[in-house]
Amino acid sequence: MGHNYARPLTTGQKMERLLERIPPSWRIVVERTAGEATWRALAQAPGQDGQWSDPAPDPASALEESWRRNRTVIT
Repeated sequence: MGHNYARPLTTGQKMERLLERIPPSWRIVVERTAGEATWRALAQAPGQDGQWSDPAPDPASALEESWRRNRTVIT
């Protein structure tokens, strides 16, 4: 019997998937913290105050966290 071992997504693949899901009207900001190896991001709906992500080890993880926090703002 064969096994299906899923490979984790690379940072680039994860980022591409996120950018396909986030509406084009949303503002996206990704920043690397100066002097550190951490990233933070903001995915903000038009006319809404968005929440920044917590520091993350890569830009895709930071963007994903901000997207999860802010997508529930839209009703």
